[in-house]
Amino acid sequence: MRDNRPKSRLLALGSAGALVTATLIAGVVSAPTAGAAGRTAPDREAKGAEIAAARAAKAGVKWHDCPDDWGLEKPIQCGWVSVPLDYAHPYGKQIKLAVDRIGNTGTKKERQGALIYNPGGPGGSGLRFPRRVTTKNALWANVAKAYDFVGFDPRGVGHSTPISCVDPQEFVKAPKMDPVPDSQADKTAQRKLARAYADGCAKRSGAMLPHMTTPNTARDLDVIRAALGEKKLNYLGVSYGTYLGAVYGTLFPGHLRRMIVDSVVDPSREKIWYQANLDQDVAFERRWKDWQNWVAANDAAFHLGTTRAAVQAKWLELRAAAKKHPIGGVVGPAELISFFQGAPYYDSSWVPVATVFSKYFAGDTQALVDAAAPDLSDTAGNISAENSNAVYTAVECADAKWPTSWRKWDRDNTRLNKDYPFLTWANAWMNLPCATWSAKQHTPVDVTTHKGLPKVLIVQSTRDAATPYDGAVELHKRFKGSRLITEKNAGSHGVTGLVNPCINQRVDAYLLDGTLDGKDVTCAPHATPKP
Repeated sequence: MRDNRPKSRLLALGSAGALVTATLIAGVVSAPTAGAAGRTAPDREAKGAEIAAARAAKAGVKWHDCPDDWGLEKPIQCGWVSVPLDYAHPYGKQIKLAVDRIGNTGTKKERQGALIYNPGGPGGSGLRFPRRVTTKNALWANVAKAYDFVGFDPRGVGHSTPISCVDPQEFVKAPKMDPVPDSQADKTAQRKLARAYADGCAKRSGAMLPHMTTPNTARDLDVIRAALGEKKLNYLGVSYGTYLGAVYGTLFPGHLRRMIVDSVVDPSREKIWYQANLDQDVAFERRWKDWQNWVAANDAAFHLGTTRAAVQAKWLELRAAAKKHPIGGVVGPAELISFFQGAPYYDSSWVPVATVFSKYFAGDTQALVDAAAPDLSDTAGNISAENSNAVYTAVECADAKWPTSWRKWDRDNTRLNKDYPFLTWANAWMNLPCATWSAKQHTPVDVTTHKGLPKVLIVQSTRDAATPYDGAVELHKRFKGSRLITEKNAGSHGVTGLVNPCINQRVDAYLLDGTLDGKDVTCAPHATPKP
């Protein structure tokens, strides 16, 4: 459910950064009271979150200029918030989370608090959110007058005690094995890769894995809220960030002030996460065809065929060529899928992907190599494709119990691949480590409305590939009083970042005035990309 999958995500089973030894808080808090051991785990975790938030409220955040290699210019400031590795043991091992902020651009009187952002993943970093102010993003100018923009690296991500599953140098090697199997031998080889990846996660990051859950990240979010000195949270979540928001709203309904969730993960327990990924395969195929229809309609620019079938034939021709002889020695079918999936994900990728596609058939193979080959420099530091991949896997594997029967995986994905071949097998291998995951797999939170939950604004396009529309409808049912804005006949992932006045004006009204329409709203689609 990644908001922005790194190129390498579907190229190989891999993940990121070295596990940082967590620090201990030394004797600043008293020991837990007798009787805590008798509580159930959820009770202990709730109490642990309360203890951690109180501690963070007292400590605050020591803000300073961001490290030069973080790429965050002044006046953005950075800091750290300590949280328990295990909320059932709030006085035990602590880990540090990286946070950053930029103050509101308006007056003190205009300020309404902090707006905290999560871009998705699991595995995405939110630290670039304050750059919407420094880069003068016009869509967010009005909201920036009222709010501090706050980003953070969730646990395990980037600068926040990063986890890893394989050597980053190994992760970026290419070409990888074709994800679409030709034989049982191919499937056996992929299963071995998946098991080896799961074993690598346990070996390199085992102490973190049982605690890499969405509920724990939601608790972290509440500790960050407290450290910021905010009584209530204002939150914007995109893609997986919507599920994080849904879980937060369930666990801490009285701590929310305003929340926007954009491009929504279906929060129902039966969807998290195995079925959600199967549903994603279907939605990706639909949006893939939308893009191919657009390419065909713009044949004057791209010369790839005047029908979707003709464009698909070109795709299969390219795929077969890359399978026989990897382009530039590094771009095989797996690398192609990782690059081309940008088109179903985001409308902003329609022109760039079609342009590279067109150049290849015009004889320019280097453009495809430049665009689709893995970034061999993406192994330095903590924020890398390998790290993002590790967190994606760790969170989805830990959040829920996954099928362990290979027969079920094989049956379900073989069936889907017949009609939805673009992403199905690549997605299956990506998630297969969860079938042999050695760390504890939990029961998903029952997302529902509890007393104190404010009215939530839900935004969703009808043809979203990564988070199908039904997810927004499901969360809308579960969060009573919420409002759903539907962008009809559109499918770009991350609607609030696009120019569509019907949506943009309502986002501003909600965040600035708490205003919501009296009923759900359907908006016309944003402008279709032009070559």
